[in-house]
Order: sequence, then structure tokens, then C-alpha cells
Amino acid sequence: MNTGLQTTCAEQFESVGNGLLVRAPAKINLSLLVAGKRADGFHEIETIMAKVTWYDEILIEPNPKAGLELICEGPQWSPAGAENLVYRAAELLMKSCGRRANIKIALTKNIPAGTGLGSASSDAAATLIGLNKYLGLELPLSRLAELAAQLGSDVAFFLDGPLALCSGKGEKIKKLFQNSNFLALLILADVTVSTERVYANYRPDPALYQRLRKQINGYIEKNRIDLASKMCANMLQTTCFSLLKELAELKAKVESLGIGPVCLSGSGTSMFCLVPDCDRQTATAYSRKLKENVGCKNIIVSNNRW
Repeated sequence: MNTGLQTTCAEQFESVGNGLLVRAPAKINLSLLVAGKRADGFHEIETIMAKVTWYDEILIEPNPKAGLELICEGPQWSPAGAENLVYRAAELLMKSCGRRANIKIALTKNIPAGTGLGSASSDAAATLIGLNKYLGLELPLSRLAELAAQLGSDVAFFLDGPLALCSGKGEKIKKLFQNSNFLALLILADVTVSTERVYANYRPDPALYQRLRKQINGYIEKNRIDLASKMCANMLQTTCFSLLKELAELKAKVESLGIGPVCLSGSGTSMFCLVPDCDRQTATAYSRKLKENVGCKNIIVSNNRW
């Protein structure tokens, strides 16, 4: 990936020969509130998630061999076979429909895993949507959402969008229709951390949760997602930074350049800075500053249309 790469919104589907190309966008958490553990062991969360214009690609084609085959390629590593959510999503969908099809799926992995950008969940959702279209199954979104819930908490968000308030363990989706155009500089640290490790070390703060929740929901009611975003409210940030000191140091370095505030996305290691007035010239200047003074990878993204 080139430092400072600027991305634009691409189409979700594209015909390639006798196959179907499906794009799977990354996401950022414009806010993330985390309460205590539920009875099922998951934490109760409330988060505004937004798809952005950076994509993995999934190509679905007929397989000359019998059965399901998954090929992983691209600049980022991804597990092959049944360990991959793409494979599991395809297998689950066809099993649930009682269908057998000789399908080859090629996953081009551009978005790194373990960075809070939701790449594996997005890949799984794109697989469900893509196979539903490619095989002519005509399953409703509600049925795809039931399957998504079996694959992971964030998968259902990626079935629709592009902006939603997600709650429960992440599977309860309330689509937001406000005009929420933004431009952001994604800052990609060369470190990863598992979601499980971050949540295992998280200590809830009920009073802070309720205070932030009241403020953010007030902004949502007023159709001011932009003001909620500017709060940079991520309750996992302190835990993540305590586990990865170099990430906290990177945030401080970036903000010392006049680029900020810098927000953590999800439970991972990617951070982002919203660019004032969606000004691409400013975004390019921020990116250049990072390259010259810090040297970390970065990419300029905007909100996704779908």
C-alpha cells in the first residue's frame, strides 16, 4: 500500500467474465461506548459505525473442481480454508439453502486484520451478499442477517449501511440516514492487537458510559453525526494504549504536528483524523506531514455511499 494513497467510492458489484466481483469496505467507529459484560460473556456496546472507501475484493466464479475453493491473495495475509470467514460464510449460506455449487472464491486482501477496520467481518458480509446475487437465491436481508449473526458481531452491519448505530454486542443495527459526508486520514500503525485481549483487559466505567451515551444520542436526534464524531469517544482507547505503548506514542507524535484530534477505531490499532471541511488539499498536506515527520503508513478515505 502506498503511503498517502487517496481512495474514492467504487461500485459494490462488478461483472468480471462469467464471475462476480464484490467489494468489501473497511469501517471506522465514529464513536464506541462499552459497558460491562453481559450474561453471555460479551460486552454491551453502542457504536456509530461508518463504511469507508477502502476495499477488500471478493471474486466469485464457477469452479472447474467439485465443491468450494478459496484462494487468498493481495498485500495482506489472510488464512486459507475453513479458518477464513469468507469460506465459513459461503459454506453456511449454501448449507442453509440446501444448495450445492462448485464455486471458486478469490479474496484479494488489502485491509490488514487486527486493526479495528472490520475487514474480516466485511469480507464475510460481502460473501453472503455476493453469493446470494450470483446464485440467484433472492434471500431477504433479514435472512442474511440471521446468518451473519452466526459468523460475528460486526458482520450484520456490513450487509447494509453505510452508516448505523450498532448496539447489543454489535448485532443490533439501526440505520442512520443523516447526511454524514466526511474525509478522513487513516493512520496505520505497524502493530496489531486481538479484540479478545483488549476486551479482557477493559475495565467498565458505568458513569462515563451513561454520560457519553446521553450526549451522543442527543446529537443523533438532532441529525448531527458530525458533532458526535468530533468527540472522539472510544472507551477502549485507554486499554488499547496501555497494552501498546507505541500506539499511544504514535498518537502523541501525530497530534504534535497539528494533525488531530486523532481517534482510535474499534478495538484495533488503526487511528483516524477527520479532515476539516472535507478538504482534500488539507488531507494531502496532513499525509505529507506524516510521511516526512513520522513515516507511518496512512491512507485518505471518505465515507462510502453504500
